[in-house]
Amino acid sequence: MEFMNGLGMAFALLGAALSALLAGIGSAVGVGMAGEAAAGVVTEDPQKFGKVLILQLLPGTQGIYGLLIAFITLSQIGVLGGGGDAISLAEGILYFVACLPMGFVGLWSAKRQARAAVSGIALVAKRPEQMGKAIIFAAMVETYAILALLISILSIVGIPALGL
Repeated sequence: MEFMNGLGMAFALLGAALSALLAGIGSAVGVGMAGEAAAGVVTEDPQKFGKVLILQLLPGTQGIYGLLIAFITLSQIGVLGGGGDAISLAEGILYFVACLPMGFVGLWSAKRQARAAVSGIALVAKRPEQMGKAIIFAAMVETYAILALLISILSIVGIPALGL
């Protein structure tokens, strides 16, 4: 039985790690893509640094969301501030599954948001007064990362109520 509790903890930890890892990879790729485009604009007009920096940072939020899900999961299973409570295999699998929406949507949406941000950077390069529209285009992709964040949070905090 102790092995099964250890396996439950392993699944929960794997879910937390995947949430942070996948969303973090997406954000790193996204911020890098936007940074390359921003550097090209700043080469031609250094005065646009502040405007393109905002657009470059947008794909980084998914990594933060993935990290938040990892922290919430680690807190729920007792690893943070505790010592790790024994959890059943069923609970561990539920935590693992609850972390997946943020991990996968974070990975995907950060890359897609980067593409929108790169296009926005190109827009700002030619028409700086259109900065607000460029931000809105990239921020629309954020909606889906936020939805994944919410479903992961609601799933994670609901697991103890199941009483498994």
